[in-house]
Amino acid sequence: MSFRFASASLLALSLTACATVPAETPLAPVAPAAEAAPADVATLLDAVAIPYEKFTLDNGLTVLVHTDRKAPVVGVTTYYRVGSKHEPRGRTGFAHLFEHIMFTGSENVENFDIPLEAAGSTGTNGSTSPDRTNYVETVPTGALDLALMMESDRMGHLLGAVNQDKLDKQRGVVKNEKNQGDNQPYGLVRYLINDGLLPVGHPYRHSTIGSMADLDAASIADVREWFRNNYGPNNVVLALTGDIDVETARAKVTRWFGDIPRGPEVTPAVAAPVNLAAPVSRDVADQVPQTRVYRLWTGPGMKDADGTALQVGMHVLGGLASSRLDTALVREEQLAVNVAAYYDQEEQLGTAAVSMDIRPGVDRAVAEARLDALIADYIASGPTEDELRRAATQIVSGQIDGLEQVGDFGGKGMTLAEGELYTGDPEFYIKQLRSLASVRPGEVKGAMQRWLSRPVYKLAIVPGPRTEKGALLGGWGDEGTVPAPAPDAKKPAPPIVQGPPRAMPEVGPVKPLTFPTVEHARLSNGIPVTLARRTAIPKVSMAVEFDAGIAADGAARAGTQSLMMDLLDEATTTRTAQQIAEEEERLGADIGTGTDRDASVVRMTALTANLTPSLALMADVIRNPAFAEGDVTRVKNQRLAGIQQALASPQALAGRALDPILYGAAHPYGSVGALGKPEVVQALTPAALRTEHGNWIRPDAARITVVGDVTMADLLPRLEAALGNWTAPAGTAQPKNLAAPVPAPTPRIVVIDRPNSPSSVLLFGRVLPITGAQQGLESLDLANEVIGNGFLSRLNMDLRETKGWTYGIRSGIASSAGPRSAVVQTMVQADRTGDSIRAVIDQMKAFPATRGVEPAELQRVTEGNIANLPTRYQTNAAVLGALISNQRFGRPDDYQARLPEIYRAIDADAIDAAAREYLQPDRMVVIVVGDRKVIDSQLAGIGLPIEYRSASEF
Repeated sequence: MSFRFASASLLALSLTACATVPAETPLAPVAPAAEAAPADVATLLDAVAIPYEKFTLDNGLTVLVHTDRKAPVVGVTTYYRVGSKHEPRGRTGFAHLFEHIMFTGSENVENFDIPLEAAGSTGTNGSTSPDRTNYVETVPTGALDLALMMESDRMGHLLGAVNQDKLDKQRGVVKNEKNQGDNQPYGLVRYLINDGLLPVGHPYRHSTIGSMADLDAASIADVREWFRNNYGPNNVVLALTGDIDVETARAKVTRWFGDIPRGPEVTPAVAAPVNLAAPVSRDVADQVPQTRVYRLWTGPGMKDADGTALQVGMHVLGGLASSRLDTALVREEQLAVNVAAYYDQEEQLGTAAVSMDIRPGVDRAVAEARLDALIADYIASGPTEDELRRAATQIVSGQIDGLEQVGDFGGKGMTLAEGELYTGDPEFYIKQLRSLASVRPGEVKGAMQRWLSRPVYKLAIVPGPRTEKGALLGGWGDEGTVPAPAPDAKKPAPPIVQGPPRAMPEVGPVKPLTFPTVEHARLSNGIPVTLARRTAIPKVSMAVEFDAGIAADGAARAGTQSLMMDLLDEATTTRTAQQIAEEEERLGADIGTGTDRDASVVRMTALTANLTPSLALMADVIRNPAFAEGDVTRVKNQRLAGIQQALASPQALAGRALDPILYGAAHPYGSVGALGKPEVVQALTPAALRTEHGNWIRPDAARITVVGDVTMADLLPRLEAALGNWTAPAGTAQPKNLAAPVPAPTPRIVVIDRPNSPSSVLLFGRVLPITGAQQGLESLDLANEVIGNGFLSRLNMDLRETKGWTYGIRSGIASSAGPRSAVVQTMVQADRTGDSIRAVIDQMKAFPATRGVEPAELQRVTEGNIANLPTRYQTNAAVLGALISNQRFGRPDDYQARLPEIYRAIDADAIDAAAREYLQPDRMVVIVVGDRKVIDSQLAGIGLPIEYRSASEF
């Protein structure tokens, strides 16, 4: 799937030292795995029901309406029945290119994002798959008319606003998106899979993003013809979900869409699964650290009963944490560091895939033979009843999480619209889940034998110089032998007669955020407990935080804390890793560990009905890790492989270099991040990890935060039973010295060579003279939003929308307890590396020296942010994150509810002052990861000292 704008997440920031404290006495055994009651899948399925009503306009537009009044917001989800499988030869990538063009404005709307974000829209985005194109936004109820007017304007009043300049700019953005994906380790696999499985001309063979040649050939005439043939209302499903009812929806949709004429019907594609005549094997060299092998077959589309059986069957094989492949290849025999199996299902075609990253040092032939033997045995024997039930519970529980959102990607609107578009039944998802929950072992065995006993495509990505060029992949497939149709890109298109002007409606009143009431308590051993009760779904989300994090390591011990945390759920003194995984799956729980800059965290989501046994399992993981020799060795090997993968990824490599350069080795934050250094990881022993656990994972350093369907009166006794008798060991952990000095800023360019890179990663950073404890810095947050945090930011509008040099650029202010940092990150086309650095510097210097915050920007980041508060806190996870931030940084419980008054008190002068003080480029280091042969000559005239570093240093 290809998106209009995938946010470039800011790279991990990092790190300190610790003292030796005796480990605590282990807790008595909690409930053994065999006593865990399985979740009631039938009850879970009731929780994912989405009641809806449906109507159709005279022009064929199908409308689905679901009422959910929990927040004053409406999800607007529009699905067009056109995707890459409908593209003709020579026009690959058109559906996705057009997805981008449809955001650039229509005859009556200059820019879709500006009015939507000003009105409080969130999640404004679009995506393209082989089967469809969609557009999503979630808006305050008072802005629904605005959203519908704009969706209808681009459906019925678009072509008069599409010109050569817009086409050329979005073509550049898409080409950079393609390069960004191709530039990753294993980044060409998406093309190679379809090339090996499907013949030339099969509708699913060419990639959604298309080929460079076809993108270059697109003309205005082509674009107009594509739009007229595919974007009529009779080819559209519109879902309105949230604070809306069918009567209101009918009136509004008729008003805005009723006069748009029908268009041609989209011709259905003929796209059946393909049987290979014989097994196919292919090795492709790439700049990767480990060999990855695939086993691949095509399969049926989503309406075929075998599709459901294959989905759950592949999940048992390699999707569950307790999967057969994980158990044998990773845990027991340690032939692989990572395995996966899945069934990727489109409307008319599916792909069954198994992948394995072979552990360094293992003979490839031995690993592959064992993988093939396990697959063959599974096809012959099929899954057990228990495996199927655990897989079904996990899949359904995950679906519940997605349905917390009324709109956006993965929310209720998408779920209903996809069922209607693909099957004519908006409730197809629930029928599919019921089928999945009731499927029997014999049915799965039969489906696996029918589809996976056919000739297999074996693909291997092996370490070496990259032999394939992504620019030449993704197209029709016969470009080397048959010339593409001659492009007509230079011929001017005749003018379009525009329709009568349409005025944008006024935005109605926006209801304020209702943030849940926050309660506090303590366990008998002093652990603080914070709860926000939310009853939208029958689940509870929880975080148990410890005041440690990457900063507990420091540069010298980088990776110690996170490796210790990774081992918590590998085995306890009473449970094996397999038992832990199986128990989670039966309960419908998800327990995970993590390490950020300032804290080490155990997180859990659990079904309310199974909260007590889920807490018992989590408590065992926290308190009684085994740190067995075999588990430690295995996880260390996986971590070492993960470090090599990071060094092969340009973004991850830049991220590893950032904090050592900014903070220096003497500061707790000055390490390469959570993965750590290979020599540190290699030296860790079970005894050292037990000491690390005793030092930092202790009740006097813990805090529990809970959001979900439980009361404090019900929660506290359960937490007390699980964690209340946990006593702190003698002594105290050595505090992290976050006040340690950092190096004086030395502006320069640091170049890390990555040969054969079609794009360059740019990472600008500086340490700020502020810490997380300082309050009243919201003006800095808003200034950051103006310059680089969001689609409409100055940096993104310049480098992406105006210049077309990048797929996206972001800036951010690190949320850390100690000194915070300002970071700008992007990936740009390699031949524009130097120009992009200059453009970023120029934009940052200009704000506010020659261009202070403008009225539209001020309105967007103040009133627009106030209006979008209800949509930002729709989910348990979002509320949990807000509570954790409030506690870490000393904010009041009602901080989110106070934001409207805080934002309204911030004026243009305050935002300009924050930009002048904290967001100037003169103190920034610029890290460049790219091909020196291409970029060296571009950097010479920038005026900054240039320093060359090796990837091995990080």
